[in-house]
Amino acid sequence: MPAPSCEALDQGAQRRQWSSEPAFIFSMAAAAVGLGNLWRFPYMVGENGGGAFVLAYLLALVVVALPVMMLEVAAGRLAQGSVVGTYRQVHRFASAYGWLVVLLTTAITSYYLVITGWTFGYAVDAVRGAVVPFDDFSEGYASLWWFVAVTVLVTAVLVRGVSAIERLSKALMPVLLVVIVAMVVVGATTDGWDEARSFMLSADFSRWGEPSLWLFAFGQAFYSLAIGQGYLATYGSFIPRRTHVPRATLVVAGTETTIALLAGWMIFPFVFAFGFEPDAGSQLAFGTLPLVFDEMAAGPYLAVAFFGLFFAAAFSSCLAGMKVVVSAISEELRLGDLRAVLLVGALMLVLGTPSALSFTPVELSVMGMPFLDFMDQFGGTNVVVASGIIGAGLLCWFLPMPRLAEALGARAAWWRWRIVVVGRSLPFLGLGFVVWGLLA
Repeated sequence: MPAPSCEALDQGAQRRQWSSEPAFIFSMAAAAVGLGNLWRFPYMVGENGGGAFVLAYLLALVVVALPVMMLEVAAGRLAQGSVVGTYRQVHRFASAYGWLVVLLTTAITSYYLVITGWTFGYAVDAVRGAVVPFDDFSEGYASLWWFVAVTVLVTAVLVRGVSAIERLSKALMPVLLVVIVAMVVVGATTDGWDEARSFMLSADFSRWGEPSLWLFAFGQAFYSLAIGQGYLATYGSFIPRRTHVPRATLVVAGTETTIALLAGWMIFPFVFAFGFEPDAGSQLAFGTLPLVFDEMAAGPYLAVAFFGLFFAAAFSSCLAGMKVVVSAISEELRLGDLRAVLLVGALMLVLGTPSALSFTPVELSVMGMPFLDFMDQFGGTNVVVASGIIGAGLLCWFLPMPRLAEALGARAAWWRWRIVVVGRSLPFLGLGFVVWGLLA
């Protein structure tokens, strides 16, 4: 795709687009669902008090994350360029923030590819009938080799361009939902269903006085909707002109939230039924569910469905993350698409290797934790929240309101004013939150 000039706000007709609004919705939903919901959401719920976290997460998503999501998609649609070009058109100095977003997405995608490698390995092992607990799975250098395999696969799909992502997303999304619902139905028949229901629905509201819970709730809301990571602006730049942005993003956010909640109902009944702890952390699925499947009569079939689902969702997220970086490299450095994809693929192989090595005999660690866990805790919550707040502030304070209205589409006046209020308030609310955290 040729890179549009920085001044060409209205020349997006020459840029390839999704074939329709439903195609954009399927593709963006596949990017948003991913590991953020199927891997991260359940373990965040488990570590942060169950129902109290779920309600805080839903509040953060509806009040703040959803308007910011619409804002980033609309900005990408208006600019018709990479995330760097998008923010450069907002303000000449904002391109520096655009490059920071690219760096953040590069870092997140590098360890996402490692976790996606695990899902790939588990899916293959499930088909072979040889699923084992994570400690056994990660013996030797399996984590590294599966990471390399997935990175090569993602690079190969991106070489085919937007149409390949669109076709893959259309095929995956219905399958993902069917498998998740089937797993929830099976979970409802286990002895752990009642305990899982109490855990997910009962809220200890005293925990709402803890700044850390709200930080994790907003972090998960931003993380799962891909806010502050360049996904939305990049995917929005390919959106058809007749697309109604609020309607499309509402469908995507609704799909994402539904699948996140279903993921909790899918995992926790098995966790409680077999006596595992819900706060097992990032290895909640990989460390416990293989043992669960081994004890169940239908375990081998469920293992194939579950880990196949995990891999499909993770793979779509990796496609989206690498597309953000590829678009920026291609358009800002004036490289052809093929060269940009191959360059980013090689970069991911280099940057993701430390995370992969943290679960090998090397046991690479930082500050006493595996390198991958350090990357997720540092980038997945704190930096993502900060990035989303800064981006929303830049767009709402410097983007002309008539242009924002144009990008959102007709009949979006109510959403426009809500977006502006949220975006302009976030920087100040963020500073207030920091002060609260320091004083608490």
